[in-house]
Order: sequence, then C-alpha cells, then structure tokens
Amino acid sequence: MEVYASVEDPRMPLGDIAAYARRAERCGFTGILIPESIHDAFMTSLLALEHTSDLRVVTSVALAFPRSPMVVAYAAWDLQKVSGGRFGVGLGSQVKGNIVGRFGTEWKPPVPRMRDYIGALRAIFHCWQSGARLSFESAHYRLDKMQPFFAPEPLDGDPPPILLGGVNRNMTRLAGEAADGFMTHPTNTNPRYLREFIHPNLAHGARRSDRAVGDVETIASAFIATGIDGAAVQSERANLRQYLGFVFSTPQYWPSLELLGFADVGPRLLEMTREANWDSMPDVIGDDLLDALMPSAPYAEIAGIIRDWYGELVDAITLRMPADPQQDGELAAVIADLRAG
Repeated sequence: MEVYASVEDPRMPLGDIAAYARRAERCGFTGILIPESIHDAFMTSLLALEHTSDLRVVTSVALAFPRSPMVVAYAAWDLQKVSGGRFGVGLGSQVKGNIVGRFGTEWKPPVPRMRDYIGALRAIFHCWQSGARLSFESAHYRLDKMQPFFAPEPLDGDPPPILLGGVNRNMTRLAGEAADGFMTHPTNTNPRYLREFIHPNLAHGARRSDRAVGDVETIASAFIATGIDGAAVQSERANLRQYLGFVFSTPQYWPSLELLGFADVGPRLLEMTREANWDSMPDVIGDDLLDALMPSAPYAEIAGIIRDWYGELVDAITLRMPADPQQDGELAAVIADLRAG
C-alpha cells in the first residue's frame, strides 16, 4: 500500500511548501497531494517537485473548468518534464456556485464536460509525444491547431497520468471509464462506502472502456486519527470532529451518512449553517460516527488497523504529518510498515 501526505493547511505560505515536501520525502511518503483553494495547484506542485527527488506530486484537485485543457496540458507537461516523471494531474469539477460566482465561468453539466476535458488532454499529450496532428472535437472542445513553434519537446517517459476526484456516482463511473486514477473525498472513504459504492461504480465505468477496475489507481483520502499516544489520538479526533461538522453541512457529502445510518446528521448541520450556529456544529458529530469514518490508534498500532480497513480496497491512503516534527520518526515507521505490506 502506498502512502501520500496531504497539505493540511490550505493557507500554508508558498515559501513553506519546499520544506514541507522535503519533510514528507524524508518520512518515506510515496507522494504528496496538493490542494487548490488559496494557491494555484500547479505553482505549488512545481515548488514541491523542484525541492524533492523521489516524491510523487499530484494535484488534489486542480479545478478543470476555469482553465482550458490546453492551459492545463502545458502546465502538466512542464511539471512532468522537470520532475522526470513524478507528476500526476488530478482534476475536479467544483460546484456550480464556485464555477459561476467565484471564477466567472459558464456552468455546464460536469460529467459530460469532464469526459470531453480528459479526451482533449489525451489528444494534446498524444500530439506532443508522437508528433501526430492535433485533432479533437467534442460537444465542449475543439482543438485542431498546433504549430511546431508552440509544441513542446516529447517527454523521455510517459505523459502525466490523469486522475479524478469525485463524490457522486457519475463522476466515479467516469473515473473508471476514462481516468488513470481516482481520489476519494475524506467523507466517502469508509470501507463500506468503498466496497458498496466506489468499487461498483468504478467497475461500471471501466467496462465502458473494456478495462478492469484494477487499471484505475485508487487513492483513499482517508481520515486517520493517530499520534504518539492516546491523548494525541483524542486530540486528532477532536480536530476532525470540528472539520466534519462543517463539511457534512454540504448535501453533496451526505450519501456516506445515509449509507452508514446517520441520515439525520446532514440536515441538522445544514440548518445550523442557516442559523449561523457554527460553534455548536461539532457537537452533532458523535463518537459513533467518528468510529465509523476513521481508524483511530497510536502510531504503534495504527498500521495494522489501516491494513484491516483498507488493505484490499485501495492502492494508496493518505496520512497527516505530525504537527511536531520530533514525531516524524514514529510516523516514518508506520509508513515503512504500510508500504512494505
């Protein structure tokens, strides 16, 4: 099982990214997932790649629709080139309110548009790598012009893999059909949800392209509460309780609550947002829900528990780096155990 670090603080200054990525590499992580909320995901990825030598770097997720496929292709190609093949372009769709109101971009149904987006990226990559004529036309994109002056040199290895992040049925099926990998959201990473929802829908999509679900790398962006001792584990659970109180107020994340028998939690939280009752929202997330969503144990025990939860379900999971770098040695032992298994 591979293990990815996540950037927990989306407001982390860009000047701190290089040191953070180097630290992840020293801990033995397979790679690092780069979010996009405050900073441009491709710029942040460049910093992480430039200051490491083995770490894989994947955007998780870069927003596709505010950018043309050609813009993303140039950025992804450069990052794959400069890193010697360590970059993965992870894409997401975002919700209508952000696409229209925050980015000023036209809204269209996201799954057909994302299918065309991936097709456009692959056509561009094929053009640049093989020298073939650029020719792609779909309902959303038409690409037929690539003068030699604007075409980058072929890569020594493969073009960057394309991964999708998603939470609903149709986007998961699209990942199975058209992407190289799928990244779950932390709210939809419970083993039962993976088994009963994610895998069947990835397999459904994979059959459309005459391939197996195993051809799609699955990265579980898991909530895992761990630390040096029991007190540290409880502190992590408290932090995650607060985060979940906010996240589960969004209806898009309710399917896992419904599957696990907590269907009343989402509407209660949504109503609290309308009342601006932010401080009380974590109280709605009970210990039984936390137990259903996340493995919880000290470093000395957590690797075995993670394998029991996820070992047969995913190719990789995420782990948080400790707030205290003095604990990196204990975390490195967990990572080495998981990767060896």
